[in-house]
Amino acid sequence: MQKIFIIMGSKSDQPVAEKAIALLKKFGVGYEIAVASAHRTPERVKEMVTSSDADVFIAIAGLSAALPGVVAAHTCKPVIGVPVSGGVNLDALLSVIQMPPGIPVAAVGLDRGDNAAILAIEILGIKDPKLLAKMAEYRKEMAEKVEADSKQVAADAGN
Repeated sequence: MQKIFIIMGSKSDQPVAEKAIALLKKFGVGYEIAVASAHRTPERVKEMVTSSDADVFIAIAGLSAALPGVVAAHTCKPVIGVPVSGGVNLDALLSVIQMPPGIPVAAVGLDRGDNAAILAIEILGIKDPKLLAKMAEYRKEMAEKVEADSKQVAADAGN
């Protein structure tokens, strides 16, 4: 079974992780979740990543947001970094996207655990046509919601 490993830099990142978990459950994708700090528990991060059988990692962190890069340093599997908003949002965002050559991290927007899950599902979908079909249906549902919202807005405006 394909699996995503979500690693949060601290428990306070859990609301962002919950966005990812909701979509992983919707798509029936297995996941594991843990807390490990790139700075306070670097050996724990290394052990978790190197011993994991996950197919894709989602690393969620704020402030210096070093966690996604540290995870990527210990695996050749895809890593998706989710910067967490806080006092200085630009720092977290730049820490995730400005990786050195050879150790990339895919980045999604601030607090976008949901987009991290979607990207992870798309990655898994490369070898799982059923996941790609579910993703196509999900996108169709999103489009239908936009159309319904547009009709409602027009009706509310008297058009």
